[in-house]
Amino acid sequence: MASDFELSDFLKSVEKRAFKRSIYHVRNQEAALDIVQDSMMKLAEHYGHKPVEELPMLFQRILSNCTLDWFRRQKTQNALFSNLSDFEWASEDGDFDLLETLHASSDSDQNESAEKLTDRAQTLRAIEEEIQQLPARQREAFLMRYWEEMDVAETAAAMGCSQGSVKTHCSRAVHALGQALRAKGIRL
Repeated sequence: MASDFELSDFLKSVEKRAFKRSIYHVRNQEAALDIVQDSMMKLAEHYGHKPVEELPMLFQRILSNCTLDWFRRQKTQNALFSNLSDFEWASEDGDFDLLETLHASSDSDQNESAEKLTDRAQTLRAIEEEIQQLPARQREAFLMRYWEEMDVAETAAAMGCSQGSVKTHCSRAVHALGQALRAKGIRL
């Protein structure tokens, strides 16, 4: 069972990394701060009684869920305001054309060419697919080390294995991903 001091120390130790991860996901500082704060509050309220060694994985799961919740809220909010603004525009001049609306919004959102956006999306999709093809332990170690930026000791504790095993899993994952991506013609 974690004491208040241990819980506080844990939260201090993960706050910067959690904020960096959230910024990477949502690309909005205020939203990232809210997500991290909500995650920390949920951990303290619902899981503060758990042993200290369980806190890292619980916090990672809570942070992921809060991030997903934020994206769901954004999707709903964007759909609502998009639809309402369509009706307002239609009522102003009485002549509403959905294709013009879509064309105008896509032009304003594009800073890059469609080709570059498509290439990037295809590359990211290929990387995600290859990560999913990794064996479970390799995928877990790879994501914790390189996505979550956990160190070897933290990853070993979270996975319940030795630091040597984490290094082996990561090495094999990186090698397998490199081979698979090169086979698809992707150079990073």
